[in-house]
Amino acid sequence: VKSWADAFGGELYSIVTKYSGSLLLQKKYKDVEPTLKIKEVDGLELVKKFSEQMESMLRRKVEAVERLVEAAEDADLNHEYNSSLEFDYYNSVLINEKDENDNYVELGDEFILEPNEHFNNLLVNTTYSDIQLPTNVYNKDPDILNGIYMSEALNPIFVDNFERDPTLTWQYFGSATGFFRLYPGIKWLPDENGVISFDCRNRGWYIQAATSPKDIVIIVDVSGSMKGLRMTIAKHTIITILDTLGENDFVNIIAYNDYVHFIEPCFKGILVQADRDNREHFKQLVDELQAKGVGTVNKALTESFKILREVREGAGQGGLCNQAIMLITDGAVEDYEAVFEKYNWPDRKVRVFTYLIGREVTFAPNVKWIACNNKGYYTQISTLADVQENVMEYLHVLSRPMVINHDHDIIWTEAYMDSALFASQAQSLLLMTTVAMPVFSKKNETRSHGILLGVVGSDVPLRELLKLAPRYKLGVHGYAFLNTNNGYILSHPDLRPLYKEGKKLKPKPNYNSVDLSEVEWEDQDEILRTAMINGETGYLSMDVKVPVDKGKRVLFLTNDYFFTDISGTPFSLGVVLSRGHGEYILLGNTSVEEGLHDLLQPDLSLANEWIYCITDIDPDHRKLSQLEAVIRFLTGEEPDLECDEELVQEVLFDAVVTAPMEAYWTTLALNMSMETEAGVEMAFLGTRAGLMRSALYVGSEKISNR
Repeated sequence: VKSWADAFGGELYSIVTKYSGSLLLQKKYKDVEPTLKIKEVDGLELVKKFSEQMESMLRRKVEAVERLVEAAEDADLNHEYNSSLEFDYYNSVLINEKDENDNYVELGDEFILEPNEHFNNLLVNTTYSDIQLPTNVYNKDPDILNGIYMSEALNPIFVDNFERDPTLTWQYFGSATGFFRLYPGIKWLPDENGVISFDCRNRGWYIQAATSPKDIVIIVDVSGSMKGLRMTIAKHTIITILDTLGENDFVNIIAYNDYVHFIEPCFKGILVQADRDNREHFKQLVDELQAKGVGTVNKALTESFKILREVREGAGQGGLCNQAIMLITDGAVEDYEAVFEKYNWPDRKVRVFTYLIGREVTFAPNVKWIACNNKGYYTQISTLADVQENVMEYLHVLSRPMVINHDHDIIWTEAYMDSALFASQAQSLLLMTTVAMPVFSKKNETRSHGILLGVVGSDVPLRELLKLAPRYKLGVHGYAFLNTNNGYILSHPDLRPLYKEGKKLKPKPNYNSVDLSEVEWEDQDEILRTAMINGETGYLSMDVKVPVDKGKRVLFLTNDYFFTDISGTPFSLGVVLSRGHGEYILLGNTSVEEGLHDLLQPDLSLANEWIYCITDIDPDHRKLSQLEAVIRFLTGEEPDLECDEELVQEVLFDAVVTAPMEAYWTTLALNMSMETEAGVEMAFLGTRAGLMRSALYVGSEKISNR
């Protein structure tokens, strides 16, 4: 058996070396070695350089949003409210719709749409924005009309921003009244029931920009009087409040009747981060609540004030900004003044919001008194349809101090997919982050009321960011990744956000709250994770196992991790270099003439997903493949092409060194006798700069693996 195995191995080795020409290739690289420069890669320097480039790119996005905020605030300042305003605008659902007499319907004028590659080939209008309204908002409401009329002033700014920075994607203004102005304008299609459920005020970017981080305790009355419809409304109210919370907020829920119980006993006496997993967990528990017994609010209130006080005075837990108690009940027998006097007066550090459930008004004055004497807000919710609007009110109250001081905080969201925007159109799901900023009323007479007009935002596709950390600088097995200060991944080669359901790809429910420790699991002591969350700059090396070939094989590698923060954002950047693969970089010096000649050979290609030249901004360049673009850049046919000179230089060097392979392969192919050596079909090589060459030994119709 051993001699068979040796014979087989020897045979295989000689065939492979002969037909691949690997020995010739090694010799060719050996020959040019004296002229090469070999440079060691400095990982820390690299990660800092990438981070600076990312920061300046993100800064441009922030500047675009700042210009929009300024324009919106000035437009509002100069706009006189007119309750009988008549005004036609482009309604994104009605545009281009005609009635039976072939006239355009009201609010649905002709709106020219053209496919645009920069926006995933969607039909858009890059000269104008249009307006989307949720189904439950009347499209001729005077508040809406005034808001839309006022925000027309944003159109020229949208266009100007896009011209200044062609890498911008969607820009938008979500108004507190419920309309959503989107640039570039698109046609919005309702869902299968004809309903438009998208309401910009429920989106994460809107809520995060409109309020600061908050600690919230929700207290719900589960005494006998809450049975039936009231309980249903109360549950819906809690779920709606939970949906307005995000990673930066902290929460707990207490249910009370004869005694007080935390609906999740494990979270007794503490607040937990309102991330997706915790919110979903709470929603399930809320759903199981049942009404019985007699309600005593004071113990529940006391318990809540104690938790919030501990968080406030403890060591930096919680949101450290706003604190509130949400009281959901069908009435209060007294006003519990003693509790508030003991725990919340005179500073009133905790706001108390009260939600009176049902149509009864007997106990309304007490419930209202509680809210008004604790800097809160009182609302009565008598039907399920009232829940959404009434819950949203609390955000306006919490944002009031920000508005009065005009704190324009810049918000960056977690990574998410922009599927919500165009659920109606098959969307190549792109991960993005949104930069958003609140818009306040500057009018003197309402300044002290703290009126939030809305939120301006723009999307940044993460792949645009990662283009700034190109793969070729990181070597084989090298990669870059981004995470947020909550430890969640923004972008990582091992993040697999989609799963297959039948033929459709769908996002996994928790795709945007995957923790770094779930992909860099070798980081057992969370050294890397902790340092990156704290925005430190540093270096760490780890032994890792890397799956290749779609997980069929595993390589054991030692990786060096370099990381730093991207200033002005809550993000950190990590760069991974593999020992033995990414430590050194070769710099060859090849003249353009010499290299061009070899680049023009027929069986040569470049990795098309790499960026040798920027072809996606100027429409004239979009039809070029990367190879065509590089050649035009080198011959000077397109002087305005921007290319990565270092990478192009590496490609030229590789083209020259590997050129003799073509002749070697061709000679072999001509001398092959089919009978003795059947089975060798093709030879190919790839270089570190993404250059590939190939040669066929059989007619293309005979290839066994197409």
